[in-house]
Amino acid sequence: MSDFEYPRPQLVRDNWQNLNGTWQFAYDDDCRYCRPDQDIAWTHQIEVPYAPETKLSGIHDTGFHTVAWYRLEFDMAGRGERTMLHFGAVDYEAKVWVNDRLVAQHQGGHTSFSADITDALVDGTRQVIVLRAEDDPHDLAKPRGKQDWQLEPHSIWYPRTTGIWQTVWLEHVPATYLKGVRWTPHFDGFEIGCDILAAGDRCEKLTVEVKLMHGDVLLADDEYKLMGNEAHRKIAISDPGIDDSRNDLLWSPERPTLLDVELTLRCDGVVLETVRSYTALRSVTINRDRFMLNGRPYPLRLVLDQGYWPDSGITAPNDEALKRDVELAKLMGFNGVRKHQKIEDPRYLYWADKLGLLVWEEMPSAYAFSPKSMTRLIKEWQEAIERDYSHPCVIVWVPFNESWGVPNLTSMQAHRNAVEALYHMTRMMDSTRPVIGNDGWEASATDILGIHDYDSDPQRIKARYEVQDPARTLFDQRRPGGRILTLDGFPHRGQPIVLTEFGGIAFDTQKPETHTWGYSRANTPEAFYEAYTELLKVVNETQMFSGFCYTQFADTYQEANGLLNADRTPKIPFEQISAATRSVQLVVPEPPESTET
Repeated sequence: MSDFEYPRPQLVRDNWQNLNGTWQFAYDDDCRYCRPDQDIAWTHQIEVPYAPETKLSGIHDTGFHTVAWYRLEFDMAGRGERTMLHFGAVDYEAKVWVNDRLVAQHQGGHTSFSADITDALVDGTRQVIVLRAEDDPHDLAKPRGKQDWQLEPHSIWYPRTTGIWQTVWLEHVPATYLKGVRWTPHFDGFEIGCDILAAGDRCEKLTVEVKLMHGDVLLADDEYKLMGNEAHRKIAISDPGIDDSRNDLLWSPERPTLLDVELTLRCDGVVLETVRSYTALRSVTINRDRFMLNGRPYPLRLVLDQGYWPDSGITAPNDEALKRDVELAKLMGFNGVRKHQKIEDPRYLYWADKLGLLVWEEMPSAYAFSPKSMTRLIKEWQEAIERDYSHPCVIVWVPFNESWGVPNLTSMQAHRNAVEALYHMTRMMDSTRPVIGNDGWEASATDILGIHDYDSDPQRIKARYEVQDPARTLFDQRRPGGRILTLDGFPHRGQPIVLTEFGGIAFDTQKPETHTWGYSRANTPEAFYEAYTELLKVVNETQMFSGFCYTQFADTYQEANGLLNADRTPKIPFEQISAATRSVQLVVPEPPESTET
């Protein structure tokens, strides 16, 4: 069984069962089967949660496959009044049966879904789960991120991901149970908003007790009555007086203070269950042309992270690998990551919350525009926002990147409408975070103007962005990436400008240049260090930028432009990377004087 901890870290129960491990598996390229009681030939075994395209799955088949079937026969550990079956993510369309009874259907390859399987369980026997995953490798009208539609990875696209790629698990709950909780920090008033949802059997007097703690210090202990199985409240953290120590509770990358929460659900005073959660006090706002964290200007030093591993694709090898990626980003001098074309595993967000790393969350793109593609994208994006809303590390939402899926923004109103609709929908769902409608160029509705510019010459970068009148010289005359930065009718209104993609310097001593790719290239560690240092110095000193995002964190398949190799070893020493990232002069100690005579 793979080493993954509790998969939903913001609503934790003790009574759960991890179903990762060896499952039966079969391809169904001719789409012959539609039900589990048909004569499916279980020709393979697969290690869940790794996709069949990966080495760790035990299959490692990177060819074109449309349908995959999974089967698990297992003994259930314990029993509750209700049993919930959870899937972290299945790409793309999933149908799930338990003991030949259909219990769930879901569309969307990057978000979670659940089913109450209580009525499908059979006493006195082993339980059987069967899942059918349909994922047309040629369908460009579904959100697919960096999954290639060609047989072999090319350019900036990578191997496909089919079927289960995040943890599968069971949990036992009472007949009436806590279904969800959402936390909203209110920085100005030192308050935490909580939205609590219960489900299951009806109870006339249903209450929830919320204990908010910082370490061993109890900050609040409130009890609310649920009306219609919901409660919506604000928890105030009291002012201690002249020496307001509440500022010590603020969350930031430099001081990632988390507040532990214990929620106890009661019916007529009788305890039904107790679950654990956490939240944080922090604010992310825009003040004119600056990004603000907790009411203060905060320069963003981000690195683009695509979240791939050599042997396991978009699934981390284990929980420690997720934690290590957060640690490595900080070790290299960054205070955040731009998760590129991937809705990341909640366990990664947990470690970013706990260790202190900002996260820009970006929707994986579809590559064809149609009402069908937009319907799919909207549904999945809503699920992603709802799932990750309470993570303090998430500071920006990005529904579109580089006009992917909306390629005719300059000429087609429907494409512009799609970006504006997703921007406003995202702001409606979450008014507490900035939203970038379309990152990179051709911006319309946006709170931050993101620019992608892979010019490898630091002096040209300096000349391009150190201008006195950016509205005229940058937005009207110069076109980084060959695209206009803002669409007609959407002039720059003074929003923060962030260089959200640049760099991409390839350096790989292990593969021939013909097998790797980057936006520019270095051939020695010294040349790589010099190119990175000079580029970061210019970007850090450019007053126009409120921050930057360097491409990229680690080599990803044929892209050899990471600061780290694909196995997460550094290409140059970490202290050199960190100093250059922060534009800090690295002090090299003088060699000791020779004592020879």
